[in-house]
Amino acid sequence: MLSAHVPKLLTVAFLCFLPPLRAATLPVGTELELRLTSEASSDKPSGTVVTAVVIVPVLVNGVPALNAGVQVSGKTADAVPAKPATDPGGEKAATLRLEFTKIADASGHTQDLSCTLVSVDNARETVDQSGLITGIIASQTYAGLLNAGLGKLSGQLGTLLNAAKGAFLKDVDPSIDYKPGVELTVKLTKELNWNSSAPASTVGAIAPAETLAALVAVEPFRTLAQNPPKPSDLTNLMFIGTEDQIKNAFKEAGWFTAAELSATSRAETARAIIENRGYSEAPMSVLYLDGKPPELTFQKQNNTFDKRHHIRIWLRPEKFNGQPVWVAAATHDIGITLSPVSHTFTHGIDPNIDAERSKVTNDLLFTGQVKAIALVDRPQVPADLSNATGDKLVSDHKVAVLQF
Repeated sequence: MLSAHVPKLLTVAFLCFLPPLRAATLPVGTELELRLTSEASSDKPSGTVVTAVVIVPVLVNGVPALNAGVQVSGKTADAVPAKPATDPGGEKAATLRLEFTKIADASGHTQDLSCTLVSVDNARETVDQSGLITGIIASQTYAGLLNAGLGKLSGQLGTLLNAAKGAFLKDVDPSIDYKPGVELTVKLTKELNWNSSAPASTVGAIAPAETLAALVAVEPFRTLAQNPPKPSDLTNLMFIGTEDQIKNAFKEAGWFTAAELSATSRAETARAIIENRGYSEAPMSVLYLDGKPPELTFQKQNNTFDKRHHIRIWLRPEKFNGQPVWVAAATHDIGITLSPVSHTFTHGIDPNIDAERSKVTNDLLFTGQVKAIALVDRPQVPADLSNATGDKLVSDHKVAVLQF
């Protein structure tokens, strides 16, 4: 049977010990994780070429069947630009369909591909069961509602408020526009008989395993929120390597450094929420580990501030084989909610934090900068935990360790 998303992390570390598979049948329903290598836009005509790359290996019966790095290509369809409220037909959302029809490896081996789009990562748009992407309605955004409210005001007050809005906010762009680097998931609608060699991975296991397990056991596993000062996220990753190695790997994987909390970054955050768009360097709340704020913070967004992958990383005093050791907490923001704990608006997270552990791991593996990997158990971590804002933390409590 096909390995599911979360177990990929358990198997990727040991691909170098598995025999390459020259021919395999990927069944209907198999999901492929892709990263766009071309732009896809509702403002361009249907039939525009679209290309992407597979970023997570696909396994069949625990054996690699489809490598990361394999290319897919196709064309857009049902590309319809958004219509404003002033249009004779009324306001309408943009639509777009991505139809990938070919798959090819580096040696030039090409086959037909039949699949449908399942989701676009961290997107403000929706995807229906047929794979059709539907955009947002500008008048239903915060900016649109603000425009409607200010439009009812007249006289000098209305003029002043509209001028202030114009100086602070931009008009919402309701187009569907995905730049290279946007990630998405497709699933096969016909089985794929893939007949191409899968070279062994260069990623090995971290040794000595006993020393690594002892190191993991003594590292703190729980962060502390700044306000209110309550236990929060679990650490779920460890990195072994220099600061430059970590920075370079995340940059290559398409992650951005988060801005520090300031009046400027808070104002830009407000604009991003109101304009319903992304903010690649958006700040994060401060979490502490052993009384220290993180040395490094990274995130990956798309076109909405509501959703983002993000990670906080702390340098530890210990060394492993003479290399620096870093501990990290990664979670996936999936929406903005009113916290029942702090009574403020905050990001809600996907409770399955192991999925975010896999996301970070697979992104960094795809860069080719990871030398070795391990998944280490932590039986001392208690079950049934929540973060400082009340989100459940569902996990097997293991930590993924990546050595650069």
